[in-house]
Amino acid sequence: MTAIKHALQRDIFTPNDERLLSIVNVCKAGKKKKNCFLCATVTTERPVQVKVVKVKKSDKGDFYKRQVAWELRDLAEVDAKDASKENPEFDLHFEKVYRWVASSTAEKNSFISCIWKLNQRYLRKKVEFVNVSSQLLEESVPSGESQSVAGGDEDALDDYQELNAREEQDIESMMEVCEYAISNAEAFAEKLSRELQVLDGANIQSIMASEKQVNILMQLLDEALGEVDTIEGKLSSYEEMLQSVKEQMDQISQSNRLIQISNTNNGKLLDEIQFLVNYMDLSKGHIRALQDGDLTSPKGIEACINASEALLQCMNVALRPGHDKLMAVKQQQHLFSELRDTFARRLTNHLNNVFVHQGHDQSSTLSQHTAELTLPKHSPLHRDLLRYAKLMEWLKNTHREKYEGLSRTYVDYMTRLYEREIKDFFEVAKIKMAGTTKEAKGKFGLHGSSGKLTGSTSSLNKLTVQGSNSRRSQSSSLLDMGNMSASDLDVADRTKFDKIFEQVLSELEPLCLAEQDFISKFFKLQQHPTVTPPLAQPEMEDTDGALPSRMPPQAEHRHSMSSEKDMVRLMMNKIFQSIEMELNSLIALGDKIDSFHSLYMLVKMSHHVWTAENVDPASYLSTTLGNVLVTVKRNFDKCISGQIRQMEEVKISKKSKVGILLFVTGFEEFAELAETIFRNAERRGDLDKAYVKLIRAVFMNVEKVANESQKTPRDVVMMENFHHIFSTLSRLKISCLEAERREAKHKYTDHLQSYVINSLGQPLEKLNHFFEGVEARVAQGVREEEVSYQLAFNKQELRKVIKEYPGKEVKKGLDNLYKKVDKHLCEEESLLQVVWHSMQDEFIRQYKHFEGLIGRCYPGSGITMEFTIQDMLEYFSSIAQSH
Repeated sequence: MTAIKHALQRDIFTPNDERLLSIVNVCKAGKKKKNCFLCATVTTERPVQVKVVKVKKSDKGDFYKRQVAWELRDLAEVDAKDASKENPEFDLHFEKVYRWVASSTAEKNSFISCIWKLNQRYLRKKVEFVNVSSQLLEESVPSGESQSVAGGDEDALDDYQELNAREEQDIESMMEVCEYAISNAEAFAEKLSRELQVLDGANIQSIMASEKQVNILMQLLDEALGEVDTIEGKLSSYEEMLQSVKEQMDQISQSNRLIQISNTNNGKLLDEIQFLVNYMDLSKGHIRALQDGDLTSPKGIEACINASEALLQCMNVALRPGHDKLMAVKQQQHLFSELRDTFARRLTNHLNNVFVHQGHDQSSTLSQHTAELTLPKHSPLHRDLLRYAKLMEWLKNTHREKYEGLSRTYVDYMTRLYEREIKDFFEVAKIKMAGTTKEAKGKFGLHGSSGKLTGSTSSLNKLTVQGSNSRRSQSSSLLDMGNMSASDLDVADRTKFDKIFEQVLSELEPLCLAEQDFISKFFKLQQHPTVTPPLAQPEMEDTDGALPSRMPPQAEHRHSMSSEKDMVRLMMNKIFQSIEMELNSLIALGDKIDSFHSLYMLVKMSHHVWTAENVDPASYLSTTLGNVLVTVKRNFDKCISGQIRQMEEVKISKKSKVGILLFVTGFEEFAELAETIFRNAERRGDLDKAYVKLIRAVFMNVEKVANESQKTPRDVVMMENFHHIFSTLSRLKISCLEAERREAKHKYTDHLQSYVINSLGQPLEKLNHFFEGVEARVAQGVREEEVSYQLAFNKQELRKVIKEYPGKEVKKGLDNLYKKVDKHLCEEESLLQVVWHSMQDEFIRQYKHFEGLIGRCYPGSGITMEFTIQDMLEYFSSIAQSH
């Protein structure tokens, strides 16, 4: 190990001006063992830098290279793993933890001891040593001696002084004179010794020659000591004189200090007096305003506001320690309290009177609004009361009880006033709603809503599927009753209802917003959270409906944690507690008159809720309208469910053909009305969901009626009604029903094809049966050219069957078929020509199919049909024109 240490010092550390103090052979713990050396080094130049260097043997040759170097000051902890047992493992904590295994415990201990000594000397015990034996860390250097931490080499390093240039030059010149200095060092040393003896003798002789000068110098020193004694005597006398002067100056200084203290105290006293005078003095004008100020005139109110603010400033002044013990301060505080109580009492009484007088004035104007659908405006009352807003804020900060009492008084009064106004307003709205409906019914002779040609609940109560003729006659009788049809009557009534409902919401909205804005400004509930007046929650009312005079502590604490927006909303809930009930009553009336009114109400209410939420999502208006919107949505859902239920209860007549079902036309009218109402509406999604429910019910019940139909074929019922549904959805272009539109088209096309195929089998029945037998033989494996040899399907049999269907007979059969189809189809859909054209195409297809079978199964027989394709086209055309 010593040889390795010298080699490392020579090859690696000496070129870098470093000295190697300790070395340990290690490998990384837990990995494939690759040995390396950890070296503790110091620099030879100052300031000394201490490092831990990792050195590894090169893979390419037998030399060592420097891999990593860490500053010792970056070492945080040395962990020896076990202080009692021999363990070669240890950890060094630099920027991360490095785990090592030494080749022997002795090397590990020697290295850790060196690190500890370097830490003691250069880092002032910065590094922490864990699991290290205390014996290993005992400092072996005696105190007071300057020995090395890492051995004697360190002290040698400290005592070593480099030769300067002149010393080097002298040694070189001396060695040049003695040429044998290098070859014969002993002779050179002997010569230097002799010369040193000669110099010592010369020095002794020189000292002896200078004894005379020494005696002279001693005599001069004695004379100087005498002069010093003389000067000291004079200084002592001067000191005694200065002592008396010092005592006089001390007395003067003490006197000046006392004068300065007196001046400082007088200045502070003046500051305290000026502070009390400036901040605790209320002018006589302010006192007069607080005691007798006019609370009715603008000038008087302004003077009272200024006086109350000045009083509040005087009462809230932050007194300095000791001020509260002064009699004058106590008297002023007592005066301020009396003025505060007096003015609070005057203000409370005056505002109570203002509430009462304004209420009487407002009630007198209420009668002129009863005939019109408008609500009285409270802006004059708000304008008059807002003049006292700053005084209310003062009252809120100084007299919480009186402020709460005024709040309760205002809310109680306004609750009665608004309840009366809103009740009368909604009575007028209900009369106008019911009046328009009764007037329209009386004018057109409609005593019930069952005569309406709409999809309303009342009109669907007696849904029956009648023949198209009876339905057309019924419609005609209703249309002849006046200039307006029953459907037009519905539209007029609903439009009138829509305007009335919009007028109601338009009147309520500014009323609530104005009152909420007034409450925020008048009661100062819009800036910072504070305790709400104990009047907002209904559950806190007494049994007689009056509010308690004082909130319970728990409720007061709960309200103190709530925001002021919540306080305003709670006051609004108390004042306008009848609005939600009246709105629900009005909605119930509108829904009772016509369930389709729920569509109008849903759109209008959604729009007003959306507008209110944009202004203030937490406002009373937004919350109330949101609650009412839930009721409207529930009525809308009931309307949809009612129509579906009536579809399911439909009964069909067994004696007349079905035609277009009434609930199909009802869905068409509902969709047209809904698309008109919900154009650009916020709640389009609700309508789309209703559409899906209704169309699914229509599809299901059309199939149900088709299956139950006895007079009209199933395919005809399905074809006509799904064609009508397809036409309606294509015309209205309802995006959410695009899949249902395609499905309706598919069902219409399928049932049209099925009806055509089933009907065409009747005119050429025997020919159809003959060729079905031919196809059956071919299917059984008989070759097509051999079918003519079958006894039942020979050429004679084929000619016999063909002769039974000459052109005249075919035309007659087609004419009968046309009449039968005409009886099956209704006139409303005008599908007769479509069906007839489809039958023509199908007939031609079958004709070509029969000719193809004749050509393949009876080749060269010369057998042909009694009529041609051109003949068939003329038959179909002439039959259609003749009817």
